[in-house]
Amino acid sequence: MKVQVAIVGAGPSGLLLGALLHKAGVDAVILEAKTPEYVLGRIRAGVLAQVRVALLDTVGVGARMHREGLVHGGFELCFGGARHRIDMKRPTGGKQVMVYGQTEVTRDLMDARLAAGLTTIYEAADVSLHDFDGPTPRVRYRKDGATHEIECDFIAGCDGFHGVSRASVPAGAIRNFERVYPFGWLGVLSDTPPVAHELIYSNHERGFALCSMRSMTRSRHYVQCSLDDKVEQWSDDAFWDELRRRLDPAAAESLVTGPSIEKSIAPLRSFVAEPMRFGRLFLAGDAAHIVPPTGAKGLNLAATDVSYLGAAIAEFYLDKSSAGIDGYSQRCLRRIWRAERFSWWFTNLMHKFPETGEFGQKMQAAELDYLVNSVAASTTMAENYVGLPFED
Repeated sequence: MKVQVAIVGAGPSGLLLGALLHKAGVDAVILEAKTPEYVLGRIRAGVLAQVRVALLDTVGVGARMHREGLVHGGFELCFGGARHRIDMKRPTGGKQVMVYGQTEVTRDLMDARLAAGLTTIYEAADVSLHDFDGPTPRVRYRKDGATHEIECDFIAGCDGFHGVSRASVPAGAIRNFERVYPFGWLGVLSDTPPVAHELIYSNHERGFALCSMRSMTRSRHYVQCSLDDKVEQWSDDAFWDELRRRLDPAAAESLVTGPSIEKSIAPLRSFVAEPMRFGRLFLAGDAAHIVPPTGAKGLNLAATDVSYLGAAIAEFYLDKSSAGIDGYSQRCLRRIWRAERFSWWFTNLMHKFPETGEFGQKMQAAELDYLVNSVAASTTMAENYVGLPFED
């Protein structure tokens, strides 16, 4: 098979890139190691910045999102037994976020790709990347007992943190920056109404908690837990009791509990790989960077990557210019490091670290108090949360 672009990974990043390239008239095939059902079964982010919303509209898959998604103009910080609202809309000139699950984003993109008759190869085993330092990269994979090869002009690595794309880069050509946090998030998905109309981020002496939602009838809640904890140790009742302890009295009272649909523990890390281009291989999304979920940046940063990459590849074919692909890595990394800074700062502000101690707790409380009482500080918070604007 010969195509212009081979995309590795059929998650929301790979599918969005495929949609952007299709719109630009660029021929692309997507390879995915798992089944469609497995991809749709991943429980991930649910807060979309306006950048992501606009991109989904651009490729024509935004209708269900606008119909079913929840528009939020703020969120609440809970500390000292009380909640304080951060208004996002007013200080950012009307910007808001959309609560719409990653699973639904993936489904919409998947359905659109299927309807357009575009090629996605699922259950592609033993994927390997070759010759991306030259003009004719190749991607090999196994399926149905046979080995197949794709010849292409470019490879887009959208296969996540543990994927083959970044692992294919020679060690001496890449530099990794990483911070692994000494705790995890225990998350529970349940068919229960949200605690409040907007998200609640709670700083508590027992640890962080987050009350989120996927819809008005499905909630997603988290509590900070030890990396040594196992899901099996946490019954539903134990989770609800711990969450209730970390909320203010009014939120604890309004919390509706129910059986968990999904329960998992996720580790937290900050990670960036530099650069993001290696000859004709480009990394995008989690293949190149990870943020802790505190700032709701992962899915949205990935969207920015593929927006830049899609435009750069289209420019290569339509305008016969390599300026976009040459500047891709630097352009992405500037935005990525800003989002990494915000997510790192917000994670440090809201969580209990082993070394926090009484002094650290006082510092967190003082900063939170300043944040909710300072127009300048809350504006900075709002600007970063809704997502910084695109840069030319």
